[in-house]
Amino acid sequence: MLKLLIVIPAYNEAECIERVVDDLIRHYPQYDYVVVNDGSQDKTAAICRRKGYHLIDLPANLGLAGAFQTGLIYAAENGYDCALQLDADGQHRPEYIAPLLQMIEDGADIAIGSRFLHKKKPKSLRMLGSYIISWSIRLTTGQAICDPTSGMRMFNRAMLEEFAQHLNYGPEPDTISYLIKNGAVVREYQVEMGDRLAGQSYLNFMRSVEYMIKMAFSILLIQWFRKRDTSNPYPERSL
Repeated sequence: MLKLLIVIPAYNEAECIERVVDDLIRHYPQYDYVVVNDGSQDKTAAICRRKGYHLIDLPANLGLAGAFQTGLIYAAENGYDCALQLDADGQHRPEYIAPLLQMIEDGADIAIGSRFLHKKKPKSLRMLGSYIISWSIRLTTGQAICDPTSGMRMFNRAMLEEFAQHLNYGPEPDTISYLIKNGAVVREYQVEMGDRLAGQSYLNFMRSVEYMIKMAFSILLIQWFRKRDTSNPYPERSL
C-alpha cells in the first residue's frame, strides 16, 4: 500500500479539531496525519500540543491553500507517496480515504472526493459559481470535473513534487485545471460530506462569490500565461 499522509489544515478549529483527529487515530490508525495550524487565534494549537498530535504550527495565517501546500511540502520532504486534505471541521468523512487511495494506486495523479459525480448540484448562488468553474475547466481542458471546489483531494507523489517545487501552486481549481492541461490524470469518486461539527466557516457568502470569480478568471485567462518544464512533466512516472 502507498504511504499516505493526511493533511489537516486548521484555522480557529478549537471546537472541532479534537473530535476529528481522535476519530482518525481511533478508527484509521494505518494512516499518518499532520495538523497544520494556520495561525489560529483560538486554542487550536494548544489542544494539539496537549493531546500530542503531530503538528506544524504556522506563525501566521496563510489561508487554506497555503496551509495545505505546507502539508504537501512536508509530505514530499518526508518520503510520502501521496497526501490527502482532510478538513478540520469534520465535513470530510474518512471512510472515503480508501477508495480515493485506490484511484491513486490505479494511476490517477489527483483523486477528488466529489459530491456531485452522480448527484445533481442544488440550485443556489453558491452552486452557480461551482457550475461556472466546472464549465471553465471543461472549456479549457476538455475534461468535466463535477465538483471542482471539493476540498477532499488526494495527490500522488508526482503532484507532491510539483507543489513542493512551485510556491505559486495552490491546490485550487485553477491549478487543477492547469495540471490537467499539462497531462495530469484527475479522477473523481462520489462521496457524502457531513455538516460542520461546530463553529462557523470563514467562507461567507461574499467571500464565496469573490473566490468563484477569482477562480473562473484564473482558469479562463491567467492559466494560459503560466510556464513550466514540459520536457518531462512528471519525472516520478519514469522511475
